[in-house]
Amino acid sequence: MPSWRLASIRLPLRGDGHLAYARAMSLDALLLFAGALFVAAASPGPGIAALVARVLGRGTAGAVAFTAGLAIGDVVWLAVAVAGLSALAQAFHGVFLVLKFAGAAYLLFLAWKLWTAPAIRAQAEAAPRPDPSWRLFLAGLAVTLGNPKVMVFYLALVPNLIDVAGITLLGFAELAAILLGVLALVFGFYIVLAARARRLLTSPRAVRAINRTSGAIMAGAAVAVAAK
Repeated sequence: MPSWRLASIRLPLRGDGHLAYARAMSLDALLLFAGALFVAAASPGPGIAALVARVLGRGTAGAVAFTAGLAIGDVVWLAVAVAGLSALAQAFHGVFLVLKFAGAAYLLFLAWKLWTAPAIRAQAEAAPRPDPSWRLFLAGLAVTLGNPKVMVFYLALVPNLIDVAGITLLGFAELAAILLGVLALVFGFYIVLAARARRLLTSPRAVRAINRTSGAIMAGAAVAVAAK
């Protein structure tokens, strides 16, 4: 299908030269994208490590906001790939670098909070002061936008799986819906797994150990984000 280039943005055209907005993607392409995304998302990385560490150390409070930030970051990278703005992403490399280090710094802050958290039995623990949802959302967003693994998936792998030049607005909506569904499934699995592990805590020593382990994992995720 022909395409019209304007400032490196590819806009799909119909045969009559008008923009094509409502052409759905093929089922094969959607399933291929879903399968590749599931494998990539389920593979533990800095985002998953940070999510698991937070749930282990602080419970499920704030997990939705954090994972929402992670997921919206994926949608942003998908939009960049579909719009053909890889070159623009490279031009704004400095911006993504700042986001990467901002996300890493906040993860280190969360790691410190987990490491220094009081060793109180989980069942009797008073509800800690929750982190603001907007801050957790921005932390998740920064982690994804600054994660080279995510960037490579959308800018290098996705164009080889599907014809991004021919994706319409409807096609993008379909991909975004699948993306959010797959990530909800993956993140939900890790949240439930970590929450169940947290409920096994029965002594202050175990609580201290899991807090410090979670802090170490969170710190490792921060280092991984900053070093890539």
